[in-house]
Amino acid sequence: MDAVMIEKAANAIADKHRLSILLAASRQPAIQCCDITELTGLSQPTVSHHIKILVDSGILIYDKTGRNVQLTVNKEMMKYLSSFFSRLS
Repeated sequence: MDAVMIEKAANAIADKHRLSILLAASRQPAIQCCDITELTGLSQPTVSHHIKILVDSGILIYDKTGRNVQLTVNKEMMKYLSSFFSRLS
C-alpha cells in the first residue's frame, strides 16, 4: 500500500468540515457544492477549498457537467483505506 496515498487521505478527513462533507456525500448517490454550502454554513470559497483537498486526496470524485458539479464518494479509495485499516488490527 502506498503510504503517501494513505497519509493524504487521512489528512483530508481529519478536518471536521471535510469529514462532514464526506459523511453527507456517503448518504446519497451524489452531492452538489451548493448543498455542501448549506450543510456546513461555510462560504462558497471555503467549501471549494475543502472540496479540492478531498478530490486531490482521492476521497471524492469531481464531475462537472456544464455549470453543475457533482461529487461522489470514491468507492475504490474507501475499499483501499478499509483494507489498510483492517491490516492494522
